[in-house]
Amino acid sequence: MTIENDSDLEALRRVGAIVRDVLAGMGDHVRPGITTAELDAIGKRELMRAGARSAPRLAYDFPGATCISVGDEAAHGVPGERVLHEGDLVNIDVSAEKDGYWADTGASFAVGKISSKQQKLCTTTRAALRKALYAARAGKRLSDIGRVVEREARRGGYRVVPELAGHGVGRFIHEEPSVANYYDPHNKARLHEGMVIAIEPFLTTGNGNIITDADGWTLKMADGAAVAQYEHTVVITRGKPIVLT
Repeated sequence: MTIENDSDLEALRRVGAIVRDVLAGMGDHVRPGITTAELDAIGKRELMRAGARSAPRLAYDFPGATCISVGDEAAHGVPGERVLHEGDLVNIDVSAEKDGYWADTGASFAVGKISSKQQKLCTTTRAALRKALYAARAGKRLSDIGRVVEREARRGGYRVVPELAGHGVGRFIHEEPSVANYYDPHNKARLHEGMVIAIEPFLTTGNGNIITDADGWTLKMADGAAVAQYEHTVVITRGKPIVLT
């Protein structure tokens, strides 16, 4: 969506703050021994307490309030009886709707102590998101975001997951445009003031190819490689974007 007035911005700030706080609260409970279903129950409870509705459940009838992906699972992991273990890397994606406005955020969390290789992957992916935010300015090409993410991935010795991208958001969870994590010289679209998008780099130690798990939802790395993701919903301005989450 494109923000049309101050009311739009305030409503987006409210739902953005909700998903931000729910994500942080779930992250505080990440520890060895907890199940992904237990983590999801925390997210569900906090969303309900804030008067928000789970976006994946509302939009797609997803079998969880949040998406929780572990290890080689890149996205859309279904919460269940899987137990988190020391050294796991778990991604939590929280998106929600409140009063007709939608926001989306996510982050990868260490379960206990993780390896230096896993930590470097997380650090590089966070840096890719941070630098992508600097590239997200009104008047710039949409593909400038992907250029920055891809460059940061290569510097770290990683690849992006090309099939997974950011997206427009605001009036629905997934809107146009698609915000690729790689540079597409043929994409001439430009960012404009007031545009609301979710920027979410996915970086992996492997070849970047994904497959859909037998549950029909979970997207996994085809080669079993590690993957990390961090995400913010932002409003494009002529200067630095407004980070809603």
